Amino acid sequence: MSKLTGKHVVLGVTASVAIYKACELVRILVKSGAKVRAIMTEHATELVRPTLFETLTGNAVYVEMFPDKRESPMSHINLSDWADLFVVAPATANFIGKAASGIADDLLSTSYLAMDVPVVIAPAMNNRMWNDASVQANIKALRKHGVRFVGPGVGELASGDSGEGRLAEIDEIYRTIEEILAIPGPLSGKKVVVTAGPTREYIDDVRFLSNPSTGKMGFALAEVASSMDAQVILIYGQTGLEPPDAVYSIPVTSAAEMSEAVKTHFEDADIIIMAAAVADWTVDKHEGKLKKSGREALAIELKPTEDILFSLGQNKGNKLLVGFAVETENEVENARKKLAAKNLDMIFVNNPKDKGTGFAAETNSGVLITAEEEENIPLVSKNELARVIINRVVLRLKNG
Repeated sequence: MSKLTGKHVVLGVTASVAIYKACELVRILVKSGAKVRAIMTEHATELVRPTLFETLTGNAVYVEMFPDKRESPMSHINLSDWADLFVVAPATANFIGKAASGIADDLLSTSYLAMDVPVVIAPAMNNRMWNDASVQANIKALRKHGVRFVGPGVGELASGDSGEGRLAEIDEIYRTIEEILAIPGPLSGKKVVVTAGPTREYIDDVRFLSNPSTGKMGFALAEVASSMDAQVILIYGQTGLEPPDAVYSIPVTSAAEMSEAVKTHFEDADIIIMAAAVADWTVDKHEGKLKKSGREALAIELKPTEDILFSLGQNKGNKLLVGFAVETENEVENARKKLAAKNLDMIFVNNPKDKGTGFAAETNSGVLITAEEEENIPLVSKNELARVIINRVVLRLKNG
């Protein structure tokens, strides 16, 4: 498996004639298992249409600071939460000057300032521009801030001149990216148990009680934790989803099976994230198929299932325990009660009545709650929300 499998790379693309090489970089990154999202400057779109990068990355391309409905007005923050690495290739003298001066007048420069992940810049410009004193001063300033530069190379330039200034070879840029992302992530050495999806409580051999959970939120959490080098155990109900790479997955059916699987891995876990929609009720299963007899009503006795999260909270020790709650009224108040009663460190609550937050939606919004604070999370993709939650978990671990 590649060192880049599951890693998230944000690629900034500026208006250099070397832009065509960025397409090859994207192709290699994706082939290596990385997930790539591209930000193009408006001038870059004059050279190559965003459609090309959308096709290569499989994701929408970000261009405008105040975009249409397809992009979030908080793209620079969302991308920062999503990214493991920020790469600008090719990078013009104009972008380097903005970055060094703290200027944020377009989406790419604003995203640079919002990034709290490693940054790689691969310059591409005329040799006379490269050797200009102000450009060199800007590069020196960025290096002091920890920015990693790759190249430029020496050779024939687009102007017909020959000298230093051409974009570094793609293999060199790729090796730098691989070297940086091979550094152990913030969850290296940590074991994370994530639950996802619904459980099924069978009434007879062909009928069951369940809910509409798709498991997308839990799968996204598992993938993000894995990208930060955690050892991830994903315990999931019937979802139809393919488990993320590098994650040890355990399929289950009932609430009892989920409880057993979670408790098996609980003792040596560092972090437990219970995102599954576990059934609150179960029944004594009838062997075979219940037959319908005329119009007679069928009475089924419901029995409460184990509250897995409560059980874990009573024995969590120094483990970090994260819960999820669905509430249709008094969301924060009810979630805070669960936070205290179940001895949780963190709980995310949402209301399925809010637009875009239903079980099968690709997006989610809600409130992330700890004993000390509440953080309102706007409507974002479930992958972006997973990144926010895992980042908050990492921060809590750092702060003890």
